Amino acid sequence: MLTVWYNTRCPVCDAGINRQKSRLIEAVKAGRIEFRDINLEPDILAGHGASLNDVRRRLHATDGEGNLLVGADVAIAVWRATPGEGWIAFLLGNRVVLPVTRVAYDRFADILYAWNRRNGRW
Repeated sequence: MLTVWYNTRCPVCDAGINRQKSRLIEAVKAGRIEFRDINLEPDILAGHGASLNDVRRRLHATDGEGNLLVGADVAIAVWRATPGEGWIAFLLGNRVVLPVTRVAYDRFADILYAWNRRNGRW
């Protein structure tokens, strides 16, 4: 089970998650993955030390054991679960490339967060 919290107020984030949801219909129906809007549950991840703004900045998820995943690690977990996208997880999530993937994700997330704030989305 993977529960992904994301920010529906970010049009880029919302579109990306909606695309993944459409590709993961069977997994969602089977309860293997769930997508939840952090704006409806702003304090849900406080026990993990994650604030509303943390989730607005980067994807957050919990796995079946309750472990917290953040940023690129969430994207990789979602790609692993998505039919036809396991190769992306393999390519960007292997031990050699993963550090670069994380840095690239974080820089993009920072730019996207700043853009959303500048446009008054929160």
